[in-house]
Amino acid sequence: MNENQKAIAAAPGRAQRLAEDAAEAADVRRWQIHPDVVALRVERVRAQVDRLCWAGIVLGLAFTTANVQWFAAAGAAFGSLPWLTAWLLDPTVCLVLLAILRAEQVTARYQVRTGPWVRAAKWLTLAATYVMNTWSSWAAGSPEGVVLHSVPPLVVFVAAEAVTDLRDKLTDAVAVAFMNATDEASVHEPADPEPAVTRSEPPARRKLFAEYLTDVRDAWTPGVEITPAWVRGVTGCSRGLSPRLAAALSAEVGEGVRGHD
Repeated sequence: MNENQKAIAAAPGRAQRLAEDAAEAADVRRWQIHPDVVALRVERVRAQVDRLCWAGIVLGLAFTTANVQWFAAAGAAFGSLPWLTAWLLDPTVCLVLLAILRAEQVTARYQVRTGPWVRAAKWLTLAATYVMNTWSSWAAGSPEGVVLHSVPPLVVFVAAEAVTDLRDKLTDAVAVAFMNATDEASVHEPADPEPAVTRSEPPARRKLFAEYLTDVRDAWTPGVEITPAWVRGVTGCSRGLSPRLAAALSAEVGEGVRGHD
């Protein structure tokens, strides 16, 4: 058998393998862009972002503690009552700031906007930390001291603002993946040119969040307790989606969500 005959004989096998590889690649890509897979990846990234930002924020606030204590002690004798109580000032401010950031971690996840008082409280605590940390350097006219003691509070300030936007955009990424998958599912695909190759298909059509919200809105009546479990009972939605629907409906009707089941 010459080379041409060997090539002709091997062609069908190669074509079949290529077809199988192409089908497998298409199947992998479909699941890679599936909204549930995207959501899982985004959650992993969100967890990494949160850990890194929280580590930076806590370290930055810890750096400011000694300078704020020195500022609050105002030259009090070592070990005296004013010197000891001065250590309470920075934790007081930092705990309020951390509480606000922790709350925003949840509200940003569900894209719930906080009021102006929340933002004012965050900026006030950050500004107070900055002023108390750099006051001595400004008073002494020390540019290097101002720079040194400005960096940690400013990094904390920028990180506190950035992490909220990052969480919001990560949630948007999940929503975009969901909408793209919904749009693709609405388009009818042509017949498969390789019927011998089987593929696992993602769901053809997923129900939109707005549609679920319409269902719970129609089902709710005054006096009905809004809980994630009740939402799942009237809509059949997933356990992960029911808290969002319960929160959205509660915001509309002006009631709090009961329970977390």
